[in-house]
Amino acid sequence: MSGPLVLLDSASLYFRSFFALPESMTSPDGVPVNAVRGFAGMIAQVITERGPSRLVACLDADWRPAFRVEAIPSYKAQRVADPARNEEEVPDTLTPQVPIILDLLDALGIATAQARGYEADDVIGTLAHRERAAPVEVITGDRDLFQCVRDEPTPVRVVYVGRGWSKAEVVGPAELAAKYGLPPVGQAYADMAVLRGDPSDGLPGITGIGEKTAAKLITRFGSLAALVDAAARGDGDVPLRVRSAFEADADYLAKAPLVVQVATDAAIEATGVPEVPHPVADVDRVRSLQERWGLGSAVDRLLTALGA
Repeated sequence: MSGPLVLLDSASLYFRSFFALPESMTSPDGVPVNAVRGFAGMIAQVITERGPSRLVACLDADWRPAFRVEAIPSYKAQRVADPARNEEEVPDTLTPQVPIILDLLDALGIATAQARGYEADDVIGTLAHRERAAPVEVITGDRDLFQCVRDEPTPVRVVYVGRGWSKAEVVGPAELAAKYGLPPVGQAYADMAVLRGDPSDGLPGITGIGEKTAAKLITRFGSLAALVDAAARGDGDVPLRVRSAFEADADYLAKAPLVVQVATDAAIEATGVPEVPHPVADVDRVRSLQERWGLGSAVDRLLTALGA
């Protein structure tokens, strides 16, 4: 294998495509397809510029898993559109584009992976954790996946596209340490995230502890577990206000690691062919989807990238 295993955080990427491109990109009958075209074009760019030997589009089987909600009920609660069905609030013009994206991936034969009861982050965490043959690159706009980076037994890097593909940052342990002042291990990011919290995910964090303080504490003690043990012992190196906050937020502190950390043992359900290039599963169907939805040159570029 000469190229990396590339794992796409699919929802993160098509959401970003949706907001980056105008809704004036429509099918012949006026249906917006900006997310579809943007996502297809980004996959073509990834294949062309990152040169993967294998590529997998990772999907959310459950965007708000029960085990996380049971631990912390506020997890992503602000994004729930229909509480009875646990459906995520998604822009009205994006929702109909998701089935088109899945149809296109299937027709192309691009590998997909999901796991019942888990998010795409957990699928990525599991596949990255398992990989022993090739370097891994995670393409995402979600910083939560920084926790997956490692050097051994095979390198795992995050290609962070939060500011767009042209400003993509490749983040590994060294970059993580330099950016946040953390130990150069992915777990340190997850530990920091527990303390800092994340309002966008409904995670309050520990009262009075922001990102910089969290990073300093994790660096000083080496890990969240060591910091919590030191605080419980009344260690003078743990500031009194931090020990008091840990006592006040003890329930959150006990449960948050389960919510923040990505799974590494999810039962993966896979489709398609991960090898790149690979024969397109159904060229006629791809062309039919391209014409039906007015997907234009994005599909042409993707077919070329796949070697069709």
